[in-house]
Amino acid sequence: MTTATTMMVEDATATGMLVATYAAKYPTRTAITTRFGDRTWATFNANANRLVRALRKAGLDSGDSVAIISRNRPEFVETLAATWRSGLRFTPINFHLKAEEIGYIVDNCEARAFIADASLGDAPVEALRFAPGVRLALCFGGELPGFDDYSAAITGFSGEDIPDPQLGGRMLYTSGTTGRPKGVYRKGRIADAPQGPGTVSGYLPGDDCALVTGPGYHAAPLQIDIVTPLSSGASIVMMDKWDAEETLRLISTHRITHTHMVATMFHRLLQLPEETRQRYDLSSLRRVIHGAAPCPVHVKRAMIDWLGPIIWEYYAATEGGGGFLVGSEEWLQKPGTVGKPGPGFDNRILDDDGNAVPPGTIGTIYMKAPDKGRFEYYKDAEKTGRSYRGDYFTLGDMGYFDTDGYLFLTGRTAELIIAGGVNIYPVEVDNELLKHPAVQDVCTVGVPNDEWGEEVKSVVCLKAGQTASVELAEDLIIWAKDRLADFKCPRTIAFVDAIPRSDAGKVQRKEVRARYWPK
Repeated sequence: MTTATTMMVEDATATGMLVATYAAKYPTRTAITTRFGDRTWATFNANANRLVRALRKAGLDSGDSVAIISRNRPEFVETLAATWRSGLRFTPINFHLKAEEIGYIVDNCEARAFIADASLGDAPVEALRFAPGVRLALCFGGELPGFDDYSAAITGFSGEDIPDPQLGGRMLYTSGTTGRPKGVYRKGRIADAPQGPGTVSGYLPGDDCALVTGPGYHAAPLQIDIVTPLSSGASIVMMDKWDAEETLRLISTHRITHTHMVATMFHRLLQLPEETRQRYDLSSLRRVIHGAAPCPVHVKRAMIDWLGPIIWEYYAATEGGGGFLVGSEEWLQKPGTVGKPGPGFDNRILDDDGNAVPPGTIGTIYMKAPDKGRFEYYKDAEKTGRSYRGDYFTLGDMGYFDTDGYLFLTGRTAELIIAGGVNIYPVEVDNELLKHPAVQDVCTVGVPNDEWGEEVKSVVCLKAGQTASVELAEDLIIWAKDRLADFKCPRTIAFVDAIPRSDAGKVQRKEVRARYWPK
């Protein structure tokens, strides 16, 4: 699964106006719980309607984009719901990015409105300078120069349901190998249908509650922990920052039934003392789903032993495709698998020449793009073309099918690092380190990390006259942190005499990476 997606609704009632239905049915029940405030279904729905009217008054029309940078707050979800019913495109932005990166996304997605969480500091203010197309800038959680107050801006408008709901959508950005994020856009419209009784998720409207463990700007928490439960009449509890024991406390306190996690979270939960784990009542949990990064077999087995057979794993492309899902009992029969695809999916494993490989042979995983709603990288036809091979596309993941058709992941192309479920592209790190006066050449790779799956390591060749040292390694890490989001920065530096390159001058990243991985 990647950090990029756009999903749109088939009709206005499929997602956006479902919130209105639940607001009428459960007006006083809490729909959203956060440390920044709560919302009942009625208030949540009314505020989304008010925001739609404020955006329309500012001149935004169906098809325009709304960008938002925010912690897990009620206003984030209200903005999402407003776009569901107004024909607008919702683009959430990673709040760990630098101001120039934020501004690039706001401008590139052609946002006409930019909504920001003032508690994040001045980055949104600086970002606004790079986005001249913004007509309306709103903020909450404090004041920001150049931004109007969110609450004041929507207060004067009616909270009554929108009489002319229109189709809305989402477009998320993923880091690009050239250092510029790319929006993943889907022209076709796919419904976010309710996942009620009898479906895979099996939500009970009005009763169930999902725990949002990750940031809403990330594709998986957004879809699995926010969109799906709210579309299904379930409430959500949003964590501001993930913490192992706090997760258990929230599950116990709010009687959480569903949640999404990544393997890193499993690892940290299992590290809690037994007496801490036994302190909380987790009996309400019916479904824990994980993905985004491989989970070590022993870690997942320990989680199943602890929580029971309620753990599910997925492997799919939010660009459309994949469809792998496996429950606990099935997984225990095939430890390490991410499952078989559903009947509506067509997946292939191909070699470098595009030929299908036999069972047990590792190759690159390709998924058939849906006939309707095929993704493209926004304003980047070249990158879009590189991802497709006919009707099939790849995210660069590698693996094999066993003789029974179960998929096992073995790794990723060397260009991609996945740390704690977050995609990091090493060229972006290389480009910044190469600016350091002591660096001649560099190759950044992912190396094993028991907790995060992978961590970032930069292998550096120094210029003549420079001497490798612990102090220089620390200086390079600080250099990177001054120029990149923290999660992208190398955790360690290794010094070498030369970086291996092909005859064409391309860094042999696979060769460098292989030095740090077990044979």
